[in-house]
Amino acid sequence: MALTKVLIAVKTYPTLSSKYDELVCTAGFLEDGSWVRVYPIPFRKLEYDKQYSKYDWIEVDLEKNNSDFRLESYKPKSIENNFRKFDVIKADGGSWNQRREIVLKNVHTNMTELIAEAKDTTKYTSLAVFKPKAILDFKIEKVDREWDKKKLDILKSKAQQLNLFQNSDNPFEVVKKLPYKFSYKFISDDGIERTMMIEDWEIGALFWRQLTKHKGDEGKACEDVKKKYFDDFAKTKDLYLFLGTTWKFHSMNAPNPFIIIGTFHPKRIVQSSLF
Repeated sequence: MALTKVLIAVKTYPTLSSKYDELVCTAGFLEDGSWVRVYPIPFRKLEYDKQYSKYDWIEVDLEKNNSDFRLESYKPKSIENNFRKFDVIKADGGSWNQRREIVLKNVHTNMTELIAEAKDTTKYTSLAVFKPKAILDFKIEKVDREWDKKKLDILKSKAQQLNLFQNSDNPFEVVKKLPYKFSYKFISDDGIERTMMIEDWEIGALFWRQLTKHKGDEGKACEDVKKKYFDDFAKTKDLYLFLGTTWKFHSMNAPNPFIIIGTFHPKRIVQSSLF
């Protein structure tokens, strides 16, 4: 693919990998509105001037990730070179009109059909913009509070060997693991109720901000997350979901290989009457 312009739309919450250390799955749109996944990127180890935000345009030298059968999957040839931010699409006061022009070119509304596309060997669709028929609920579940010790020990060992915590303008520390799993329960045009986990960077960051605000009260922090994602996004905004498959569940042909990797939530467009 060579030097490519990508509009960043997805950054998942960091996970630990024994092979790649701490990773963020990044995905976005090419100029024609098609999806591309850029993985792996050790995002938080990038120098600050190379760290990007959602709806930044970046330019990166990409090549097909041959270890990943999903057609949208590419990887940077180099983290150090040809990786720059050059523009940003702003929120337009919440209307997100410019973002809509790229993001909403291909919107799915039927989850059964989308899953069938993911399993179709001629398509292997693994990234999608999805418009649910209705959001029914927002679920919060407790999960393990600590990272897998084996992976964490490997990461710490590598950090010590490479002196990642010393003599750096961007000292690296392992991100805290979220102690809760957040999910949307929704229905699509197929009439089936589904519950899908949200792995967006922003939902994790929101939890930690509110936890600090409420002086460590996890219950209140979770309440604030629900207010934002359910009472605000689902009830007052024009909500779309960014869906992506995980390599593990897509490769093993799971019944539903998708998770929610982000939200797109502009203001609702109110049609004015001509009469």
